[in-house]
Amino acid sequence: MSLDVSLTVEVCSLNITHNLNLMAEEAGIYRELWRPDEINIEYAHQLIEPLSKGLEKLKSDPEYYKQFNPENGWGSYEYLVKFVTEYLKNCILFPGSSVSVS
Repeated sequence: MSLDVSLTVEVCSLNITHNLNLMAEEAGIYRELWRPDEINIEYAHQLIEPLSKGLEKLKSDPEYYKQFNPENGWGSYEYLVKFVTEYLKNCILFPGSSVSVS
């Protein structure tokens, strides 16, 4: 018989509007951001490569991605870049962290 104990600490809490979903999709990171469970992502280290590639795509052609800025003004290219940068930074710092989105 054994006892397993887990203590979980939230290392990062970020929020982003779903209005940026089309831009994220164009950058190839929609499911990684909004639906990681559907692609079997459980831990932060699994996001490092896709978020790095998506961020690189976003930064490579700002004008292209800015066309997906929401018309209602809720969200922007700059905000998505900032969000992904911060998320990626935390994935690198805390690779064993569980990923949870809602």
